[in-house]
Formats: sequence, C-alpha cells, structure tokens
Amino acid sequence: MPTNRFTVATDDQLSVVDITERVRDVIPEDAEGTCTVFVRHTTTGVTVNEAEPRLLGDLGDALGDLVPDSGWDHDELDGNADAHVRAMLVGPSETIPVRDGGLDMGTWQSVLLVDCDGPRERAVDVVVTD
Repeated sequence: MPTNRFTVATDDQLSVVDITERVRDVIPEDAEGTCTVFVRHTTTGVTVNEAEPRLLGDLGDALGDLVPDSGWDHDELDGNADAHVRAMLVGPSETIPVRDGGLDMGTWQSVLLVDCDGPRERAVDVVVTD
C-alpha cells in the first residue's frame, strides 16, 4: 500500500484549502477500496465538506469563534495552543470510498485541508487500500 505525498502552501494563519483534485491525481486509475487522506501536523486537519468559498470562510470563522486566540497554558511554550485545539476539532484524517479509480463522494463534497497555524507548507499523505 504505497503512500503518495504532496505539499500545500497556505497563505493565512487559518486557511481552508480545497485539495480534492490533488487527492484525485494520486489515486491509481484502477483503484477500488478506500482512500485515507492524512496530515502529519498537529496544527492542521482534514475534513470533507462543500468547497463553496463563503462556506470555507465560515468554517475558519467558526473555528476562530469556538477557540480563543490566547489565554492557553501551551502559549508559554510556542504561542500556538489555539491552532492545536482547532486542529483537534477538525481531526488529522478522512477515509473516502474509491470506485473505478475515483473518489466516491457526494455531489457537493470536497476534501479540505484546514491549516490553523499558517502560513506554512503542509504535507498531505494519501493511501489507497483494497
């Protein structure tokens, strides 16, 4: 089960990026089974939802409203506790069915990377299993 990896550059402290096409590009055309999309970062998450631009902004705003920017004990270490907590709410991975070499998702579903501590370059691992 080979792992495909690509990187995503983010522009803001809290960025939501549609990575659906990048994920599709690394799935073998004859694949059947499941695809796991995973990020190796404690301040980044992956989710499946609609990639409508206003909704992406709403997601960032909601995470910002749920988790205050400051006042955390971990901030004494490196000042990014808010990013860790936001990423925990999103989670580091999603598993998606694969049929006929493609992601078997709903019409409006997309794979979204949520970077809570940018701007940075983030690595995304994609593993397809039978």
